[in-house]
Amino acid sequence: MQGIDQDTFRRIFEEHWDKFKSGHPSYATEYYEEVVQKMLGCGREEGGYSEYLCTCCGQDRRRIAFTCKSCFCLSCSKGYTDDFVAQVSRVLQPGLKYRHMILTVAEQLRIYFYRNRQEGKLLSGLMRCGYECLEDVVSRAVKQLVKIGAIVVVQTHGRSGHHNPHLHIIMTSGGINEQTGKWVDMGYFPYEIIHKKWQYHLLKMMKEIMPTDEVKRVVDDLWKKYPDGFVAHVTKGKVPDQCRGLARYLAKYVASPPIALRRIISYTGKEVTYWYKDHQTKGKEVVTVNVLTFIGRMVQHILPKGFQRIRYYGLQATKTFKKWVEAIKEGLRKVGRAIKGAYEVVASKGYRERYKEMSGRDPLICRYCGREMDLWKTWHPKYGTIYDEWENLKAGKYERFVKERDTGGGGYSLWPPAGGVQLPLLPVRM
Repeated sequence: MQGIDQDTFRRIFEEHWDKFKSGHPSYATEYYEEVVQKMLGCGREEGGYSEYLCTCCGQDRRRIAFTCKSCFCLSCSKGYTDDFVAQVSRVLQPGLKYRHMILTVAEQLRIYFYRNRQEGKLLSGLMRCGYECLEDVVSRAVKQLVKIGAIVVVQTHGRSGHHNPHLHIIMTSGGINEQTGKWVDMGYFPYEIIHKKWQYHLLKMMKEIMPTDEVKRVVDDLWKKYPDGFVAHVTKGKVPDQCRGLARYLAKYVASPPIALRRIISYTGKEVTYWYKDHQTKGKEVVTVNVLTFIGRMVQHILPKGFQRIRYYGLQATKTFKKWVEAIKEGLRKVGRAIKGAYEVVASKGYRERYKEMSGRDPLICRYCGREMDLWKTWHPKYGTIYDEWENLKAGKYERFVKERDTGGGGYSLWPPAGGVQLPLLPVRM
């Protein structure tokens, strides 16, 4: 199925955002407005731009509009995924084996995460107790207290776009005994206890952060209703040893918008139709919802301002790993578990690299002479002109390097400028 384009997605918000806010006052805040307006201006010159000029032949110029780089913006989702992969890949430790875990939140508790979505306190507590739960499980498996490493990522949506907070965790298959200073490898993961342990840690966290009578009653009921514990998905075996991009493995689960553009089938002005892959049936389900409902399913996943949805705990914290790196290496060598060359560090990609991937052409290479263009101007809607090379020229930035020279075409050029190339002062082609 072919999805709609970004302009149509913007139109949904342009036409209905104000009406949505009037009916849902909890979203009528300065922060939500800022996020939505950034998305609406993403990739448009009115949202700011950098202008490049070929200072060799003077015939090519290109304006590159700023992008919002928000995970809420559907057109920025590819860039967001690339940044996610780059960030996580830099902290994966060569030689360590990892497991992928998914820890879910009971349906009865999700309403509290939704009500407190603007604060982030519950989500932070969720991430912390997820790590503590797995450290508890590993310690139980190896029969001694150990410190593990974990990369914890929070995701607030399910496949249908509904509010469904849960954790994706990449954890080390073992840990450091801080008393002995030795690495302890975990050969077997105790699947039989993870569900009860997760239930214990999550409910304990809920009572600590929200010590109300209502929450206490819900927690007590959940102990009775789920005697076998909460749902926790554990990948069988370890994350594939030869998965060169372990960060990419994780990204396919978490670095995606609630409802991607490719999944939105149509917009009629009143309704939006999209599809999702049902978790139970594994088949595609097509749903049509009122446009205001659709907007709600998108904006409810905007995380609190400044909230870090990727966090590193235990051995994955840089300072901690440096402290124990030699002990880890020695332990892995003894058990023969070290992986050689399994993970790659992925560089973050900017506009230039992504454009070349999609089009096969470098956007900053002059179409006429083949030379690389230079930054000429940068403008921001909030801060105005940040950089203007033309104004620099007029202000005499290069006076000690240049002199006027008749070009023979009725104009003049500065010759030679600081970079040693000619800067024609004639109109350029757009």
